[in-house]
Amino acid sequence: MSLAGKRIVVGITGSIAAYKMPHFVRLLVKAGAEVRVVLTSSAAAFVSPLVLSTLSKWPALAGVSDGAAWNNHVELGLWADAMIIAPCSANTLAKLANGICDNLVCAVYLSARCPVFIAPAMDEDMWLHATTRKNVAIVSANGNTVIPVGVGDLASGLVGPGRMAEPEDMVEALTNYFRDSALLTGVEALVTAGPTYERLDPVRFIGNFSTGKMGMAIAEALAQKGADVTLVLGPSHLDINHGKIKVLRVESAEEMYNACMTVYDKVQVAVLSAAVADYKPVITADEKIKKQDDGLYIELTKTKDILATLGKIKQPGQTLVGFALETRQEMEYAQKKLVDKNADMIVLNSLRDEGAGFGVDTNKVTLLTRNGAIKALPLQSKAAVAGCIVDEIIELRNHETTV
Repeated sequence: MSLAGKRIVVGITGSIAAYKMPHFVRLLVKAGAEVRVVLTSSAAAFVSPLVLSTLSKWPALAGVSDGAAWNNHVELGLWADAMIIAPCSANTLAKLANGICDNLVCAVYLSARCPVFIAPAMDEDMWLHATTRKNVAIVSANGNTVIPVGVGDLASGLVGPGRMAEPEDMVEALTNYFRDSALLTGVEALVTAGPTYERLDPVRFIGNFSTGKMGMAIAEALAQKGADVTLVLGPSHLDINHGKIKVLRVESAEEMYNACMTVYDKVQVAVLSAAVADYKPVITADEKIKKQDDGLYIELTKTKDILATLGKIKQPGQTLVGFALETRQEMEYAQKKLVDKNADMIVLNSLRDEGAGFGVDTNKVTLLTRNGAIKALPLQSKAAVAGCIVDEIIELRNHETTV
């Protein structure tokens, strides 16, 4: 898919690499894209707003107000199909990571509902500094795409990593995104995320430490490929705002089961990443249970196994993915789950892996598929893991259609 008709906001910040941006804007326009350029005041010292305005055929905006009118950053954020911040200086990268909004580029970024691409540019020592590495991880975990820096001559005279990607490489990154965003067009998907709470009484429950971050990242990755997603989300303080994602909030395993059963026959892909409670109290007290001298004994019963149920009723053309969170004999249990639950893929998590599990922004998983393939992924952001999972789903579906 080309860039023809795509609406792209280009944000330029203060870096010597800004001299390459007129060429980049020209390439986008030549490819048929509609381009709007916004700059920081520092960027205007490196590249001419007049040149950028001439090439894009729209005024290049360098401030929230030009003295005569307000430049509506919210409108730009809603208008765009994609935003790219290039070059992105270390200063701006830190602002993006921490939500600081003191210029038009950052304001449009915080208003954008579209995918955002970031092309860093800085000296080698700045790029390798621990603070920069942390900021890169944060913006990546927030769902942005960081375009890899190049290695070569730097403004300081050093040779090393930190060069902004070349304009042709950035155009390719955008082109690939729009091509990939159509891969699941017309596909309905179901994703479960977060924990479930099984009430003991009005104030206490049985639950777990899941936040829903992994499942929400998967929902976003599916939507970015064009799928229409129903996200069944257990109790979570997190929120998601995407035009192709419908959120159904539930509390208990029973509610999650019922929500899944309601939509499953309409979907072609189901990814069950929620940490569903295996047991619930036989009796839920109507009033708060008072402390007792001789201890408290609670009778538990199994909850309904959502993955096993969906596996039993799975139809041709449906792809079913489950998660296995293990602390021992990980591979053995995951392979058994793959077969017993009639899943097409199991995503194996081990709590023994540092940086994986609940509440963190990274994950380390192994993908086991029904064709016997085992793919171990490195520790990376949950957004990146979600992208790998969705790519594997697409591969499974493509293989199914060619068999």
